Amino acid sequence: MKVAVLLSGGVDSTVSALLLKEQGHEVIGLTMINFDESVAVKAKEAADSIGIKHSVIDLRQQFEDKVIKYFCNAYEKGNTPNPCVECNRFIKFGALLSAAQELGAEKVATGHYARVEYDDGRKRYLLRKGTDEKKDQSYFLYALKQEQLARTIFPLGEWTKENVRKKAVEAGLKVARERESQEICFAEDHMELLAGRVKFAPGDVVDMRGNVIGSHKGLPFYTVGQRKGLGISGGRPIYVIRIDEDSNQLIVDDEAYLFNRSLLAGPNNFIMAEKIPDKMRVMAKIRYRAQPAPATVSTDGDLVRVDFDQPQRAITAGQSVVFYQNDYVVGGGIIIKAM
Repeated sequence: MKVAVLLSGGVDSTVSALLLKEQGHEVIGLTMINFDESVAVKAKEAADSIGIKHSVIDLRQQFEDKVIKYFCNAYEKGNTPNPCVECNRFIKFGALLSAAQELGAEKVATGHYARVEYDDGRKRYLLRKGTDEKKDQSYFLYALKQEQLARTIFPLGEWTKENVRKKAVEAGLKVARERESQEICFAEDHMELLAGRVKFAPGDVVDMRGNVIGSHKGLPFYTVGQRKGLGISGGRPIYVIRIDEDSNQLIVDDEAYLFNRSLLAGPNNFIMAEKIPDKMRVMAKIRYRAQPAPATVSTDGDLVRVDFDQPQRAITAGQSVVFYQNDYVVGGGIIIKAM
């Protein structure tokens, strides 16, 4: 089978390509330029090191339209976005998948730590967590549709990061000891990026009782749960509780106010079924690094309400909530508000 590996030149994508080649597939490396052109040079070196063909596609305009603009617009509205989810949805498994098909590839592969399988009973492709719990990246993939999952391979789904690095060392790959990549690939300092792209104005910082206790430099530069960098001395730890775009106010107070039991999410995407039951028990994650927590999800038209068994800290509009049953991804959506 001809497989296009979305090759960044990092250890995960390079080992993914190597494993597929060793399994007898016809493997090509496919690299996107989304922001930094140097990635193409690095990926070409990786492709050469394992003896596969390599192609580059310039997706800077698509990445700007679908990821960077989304990122900035979300912050401008007082939300905290997750650009990796949008990049996977529209770029890696969208534009790049299309490019791979044009090159004759039947499937694409990435270095994500996740698994895809086909369920004969459901007649659907399912998404599972990677077996390495510390590296599992299924959270970032919940928005993928059936047609995208059907054409996707995750060679590292059963691997641990430790074993991936060991494989790279054994193969003599230059990237074997490479550091982990940064979370936001298109900005070393996202505050600097925002400062040049979004509208903002200074405003009042108020506590939960409405008392003005300071001023902020612009709402896009803050996120729910933030403690450092507020420039307020209250004699006690103070956190961002809410961002009020309508009044241009930053609401701060004690950590106790950060806990909420419910949230509303949408738009949503479901993987295990086209639709979920009106009520369903799940384990829900409100951010990538959060622990999954027991919850009940209920549908209200296109929206989903999530009621947690225990209050959750810093439920943040703009982040994704992802639902699991055991290690299967039920689906997920973008958090609209905490309740």
